[in-house]
Amino acid sequence: MVTIPVINLTAFTNGNTITRQIVIKQIYQACHEIGFMYLQNSGISKDLIKQVFTQSKSFFNLPLEVKQNQAWSDEFTNTGYVGLERERLDPNKPGDLKEALNLEKQEAVDIDASIVAFYDSCTELANTVLQAFALALELPEDFFITRHNQQNHTLRLLHYPSLQTPPKPRQVRAGEHSDYGSITLLFQDDVEGLEVKTASGEWIAAPAIPDTVVVNTGDLMQRWTNDVFCSTKHRVMIPSDHRVNQSRYSIAFFCHPNDDTEIACLESCQKEQSPIYPPILAREYLLSRLQATYTNSLP
Repeated sequence: MVTIPVINLTAFTNGNTITRQIVIKQIYQACHEIGFMYLQNSGISKDLIKQVFTQSKSFFNLPLEVKQNQAWSDEFTNTGYVGLERERLDPNKPGDLKEALNLEKQEAVDIDASIVAFYDSCTELANTVLQAFALALELPEDFFITRHNQQNHTLRLLHYPSLQTPPKPRQVRAGEHSDYGSITLLFQDDVEGLEVKTASGEWIAAPAIPDTVVVNTGDLMQRWTNDVFCSTKHRVMIPSDHRVNQSRYSIAFFCHPNDDTEIACLESCQKEQSPIYPPILAREYLLSRLQATYTNSLP
């Protein structure tokens, strides 16, 4: 039975050479085998996370017409409010039963100081993970950090409303998909639903574990590493019990490389297999994925 590992980040951030190497190997194994992990001791305060969840709930409780004043308009900015069923992550299923607010650094500044502090804390955590990635892949430890220093990251507040009417056939809260960037940090409440697809095609639950952050690798990291690290499909299902009447909230921090970064197979990842993917600019890949997601969406 495949499980998502829980890794204590303190042993990397504050440990000696031996303990750091143990964590680096754990992270490598997690990214190679399943593409998901839980990180303990992330360095992000519980109070700050709680504040952002409170901000998120306040926003999604606003009248629809107010939220639509900040509506998402195009993939080039990729910011703003995304309404219920507007996205269809799985093109073979109806629109997703979720709404979202996409924020880049400047939008966060315009909203609230706690959102900015959270964005900065997520950036710091992402850089720590990217440093561990570089060391795991036999690269200079700042290799990935310097290629993410423009902070082209997207903070996404997510709300999966309680179901007042039965869903459409085969409709879910978020369809099967992989993430587009390098890594994702995910913070979830205690309403379950996230599932991860293993290499054997089995779906396993990824419930919230107190005081942890879920981290998964995205498409660009998979391309960069020549499939050494995997970008794993995942989805959010509708609960089958009484929790169908509960809203679910989560916060995703999508970590993207600088726009002009060429994503080409790393030399250390060509030992067992020649390059699988042609080089592509990070921005070019992101736009292609966003266009596909929204083109496939319902009106």
